[in-house]
Formats: sequence, C-alpha cells, structure tokens
Amino acid sequence: MAKVAVIGATTWGNTLGRLLADKGVMVSVWARTEVRAKELRQGHQGCLSKDVSTDCLSFTGNLDEALHSAEFVICVVPAQRMRQNVRLSNPHLNASMILISAAKGLEAETGKRMSEVIADEVASVSQDRICALSGPNLSGEINQGLPATSVVAGRGVEVARKVQGLLDSPNFSVFVSDDIVGVELCGALKNVIALGAGIMDGLDLGNNAKAAFITLGWSEVVSLGIALGAKPGTFYGLAGLGDLIATGNSLLSRNHYVGYELGKGRPLNDIIASMSHVAEGVDTAIAAHSLANRLRLETPIINLVYSVLFESLPPAEASIRFKNGLKPESIV
Repeated sequence: MAKVAVIGATTWGNTLGRLLADKGVMVSVWARTEVRAKELRQGHQGCLSKDVSTDCLSFTGNLDEALHSAEFVICVVPAQRMRQNVRLSNPHLNASMILISAAKGLEAETGKRMSEVIADEVASVSQDRICALSGPNLSGEINQGLPATSVVAGRGVEVARKVQGLLDSPNFSVFVSDDIVGVELCGALKNVIALGAGIMDGLDLGNNAKAAFITLGWSEVVSLGIALGAKPGTFYGLAGLGDLIATGNSLLSRNHYVGYELGKGRPLNDIIASMSHVAEGVDTAIAAHSLANRLRLETPIINLVYSVLFESLPPAEASIRFKNGLKPESIV
C-alpha cells in the first residue's frame, strides 16, 4: 500500500488526507508546528470523520517523519508559501517520489504556476513526476460526503494516471489531463473572476449583470491561458468552467466571500484579517495583471478586479466602468 505525505494541514489538505485514509491509504499530514499537529490528532478542528481509521491518518510537525518512505507528496499550502515549504521539504525528497500541487494560485512576484515553483526548488525530481490537482472542489461539501470531481494533470500522463488511481473514489471522481499549464491556470485565474462575481453580488447588481461579468472575464482568462501555452478546451472542462461555476457562485467560496464583502464596502485589509483561511485570488490578481501587461493583452475585467483590490477603486465605480464597457456594437 502506498504511503502519502500531505504538506500542509490546510482545510483542503486535511480533506484530501481524510479521503485517502477512507480508502485505507497510509497518510501523514505535516502541520506547521507540533502544537497544531497535536490539535489535529485530538480532533479539535473536526477534520476527521468518525469512521476514518486513526491507523491510516496521522499528523506531525516533523517533516522528516511525514516524508519518510512516501511515494506521493501532495503540496497543499497557500500559493505564496509554496516555494518556502517546498524548499523546506527538498532535503527529504527523492527522485522516486511523485509530487502533486493542490494549490490554486500563481506566485504573485513571478507569475509562475505552482508546478513551476516546485520544479524550481526540487532538482532531484523530474518534471514528468510533478502533477497538479484542480477542479470544482469545495472542501465543505466534500467533508459532508457529497460527490465531487477533480482533474489531475501532468507532463507525464502515465504518472498522472497513477495519481488518478490513488485519489479516485466513489464520491471523488478524478479525471486525467495532459495540459498541466491549462489546468493550473484555470484553478488560479478562476479565483480572480470569482472575486469580481462576489463584488457584483455585494453590490446587489443581480444575476444578469453577474453572468455578463463572469462570461466576459472568463474570455479574458482563456485568452491569457492560450498566450501562456494552454489548450483552449481545458478552459471549458471541469478544471475550467466547472471550477468557475462552483467558486463564482457558492457561499462556501473564500474568493466570492472576499468580493462580496468588498462590494458591501469593507476594506480589503479588514476582510483578510478576519479570515482564518487564504483567498488565493487576491495575490493571483497581481500575477494575472502583470502577465496580461507583459503579454500586451487587453483584460478590462481582470484590470477592474485588480484596481478594486490594489488601487483603491470603489466597487461601485468599478461597476459603472463595467456597465459603460458593455457596447452593443461589440462582437461577442
């Protein structure tokens, strides 16, 4: 039986650990401190279902212990901390391991995808053994036992199929893609559009306006993705539209929540300070804005979200600019 190390005792990391333990897979989840690991072992955060064997799922604050003899390593840390955490893990990694990113964001400073960040830091592991997991995966629903799907992508399809076999279960169907660029960009950039959708809801502009915003924003994402080497079809599959629908409309979405609160007039810093989890779209908006400028692409929707987040543009003014930009003579 394979052993899996989950790097990051995040909500999604704990959910994946439970899913694997439910299958009888040996899982060790690494938490940032031993105190946090002890809390999780005692079940204080409710991350364990009562029917999961404690023999299969363990928590530790020791990286060497978590990664010892692991065949699969799932990195489930916030995107802006991925490089730091992979760098810490690197001495314990080897060429036989399969590394999987389950973070949905772009590195703000470089615009790099998470598989690129991992490859930067881990020379001992071939890029063909680095995969990405992404899809419409709201942890709150999965923890309730509700059905969900996801996509695992990699340059090496056979390696991705091994990850599929590891994760696939009756309530969590996993599909395989060879477009790791597209799958990662979908997972990251849909968060930026979800922020904007939340702003529209916070302003009480209605579903018609929100539908227009999401559709036009997604067209920008597709253009950006193609310019970066992604396959167009990926953006209309589970990793793309599927994730966008879930994140852009659900009250369980952190990014939609941040946008909604912005639309209601709360300052971004106050919203972020009140949250115990990370809304990846905030920092990814920096990367998306920078990439679009670098590639000389017109992305007015992404620019509006960026301006609300970082240029003090009032959400109400952003909505006026959006409405003024809807020209009847445009071809859509």
